[in-house]
Amino acid sequence: MLIARAPVRISFAGGGTDLPAFFERYGGAVVSATLDKYVYVILTVHGGEELQILSSDYRTFYRHNPGEALLWEGDLNLPRAILHEFGIHHGVSMFLASEVPPGTGLGSSSTLTVAAVKAVSAARGQMLSQHQVARLATRVELEKMGMPIGYQDQYAAAFGGLNFFEFQAAGTRVTPIRTPPGTLDQLQRNLLLFFTGTARESSQILSRQRENTERKQGDTVGALQTVRDLAYTLRDTLQRGDLAGFGECLHAGWEQKKKFAAGVSNAEIDAAYAAARAAGAVGGKIAGAGGGGFMMIYCRDGAQTAVTEALGARGLRRMDYHFEEGGARVLLNAGLRLPPTAPSDQPPPDKLGPAGEPLPPAPRETP
Repeated sequence: MLIARAPVRISFAGGGTDLPAFFERYGGAVVSATLDKYVYVILTVHGGEELQILSSDYRTFYRHNPGEALLWEGDLNLPRAILHEFGIHHGVSMFLASEVPPGTGLGSSSTLTVAAVKAVSAARGQMLSQHQVARLATRVELEKMGMPIGYQDQYAAAFGGLNFFEFQAAGTRVTPIRTPPGTLDQLQRNLLLFFTGTARESSQILSRQRENTERKQGDTVGALQTVRDLAYTLRDTLQRGDLAGFGECLHAGWEQKKKFAAGVSNAEIDAAYAAARAAGAVGGKIAGAGGGGFMMIYCRDGAQTAVTEALGARGLRRMDYHFEEGGARVLLNAGLRLPPTAPSDQPPPDKLGPAGEPLPPAPRETP
């Protein structure tokens, strides 16, 4: 048996600028942190010729019979694509479970991809770097499966912690954000997460955003450039320990995010956000692509109870959490050995091409 896990994330600023349609032209930047809510992948070798995948979240099961082509379509297409990527067609059972509901804006789908890549590569004896795990996950989702998503979720899950990501056509730079003592504890106390009670299919919203970006329609490109710049501002506020400024950046980013595409917000979300602001919230946003899922609210110190009651009265439920720094990791490997691989038409992880190359560290800032 082998058990691997990866953490979900909350994105503070710059979300949307990590889509290739934007960052390959204009450059993207994101600030995010990972939470102590995980997606787990458990691998076992059963000795038979079949391939089996079970998901507790979707309550579904897939069985692949020997001699058939392993296709990544329909139910459980993500884990099927990953197993195909590694040439695994038989003899393995994979179990998937998440601590958060799918489709709620915390990046659980890409976190699953990262956890599965970590699990299967470890079972193969491949020591992939964090960059390689993230890049392989993005290639499976964006290039192999054609999903209209970005890069931030995969990199957040692979690296863990509070990070500043810069996305360019030439590669990705990951810079941990260092904050003054006590800042993260205060941020965790004042930053509240509420489940709106609804999940959504993010690909529809992201597809519209990608189309708007490619066609330079409406306010989309200008709004994305603004939230990209806000990511730099928010990084600086955290490094200074300016949490009031952090909350204001969240609010400014949410006002811009609603311009990305139709469906990012709706009347219920707008009303809940207004109620939180009236109760003492400084700023916030819907996590992920929008349309539902979790709402993130930064409130003034001492206003946590009032904000919780105001949103609770509207049917939103608060979820407790802590920040985490571990990223994707193997928790247990009891000597698992995967069966021989089938030939693969995909390049190995160390031949991923220019987009897989990490950018060099940012120049040190001088006073």
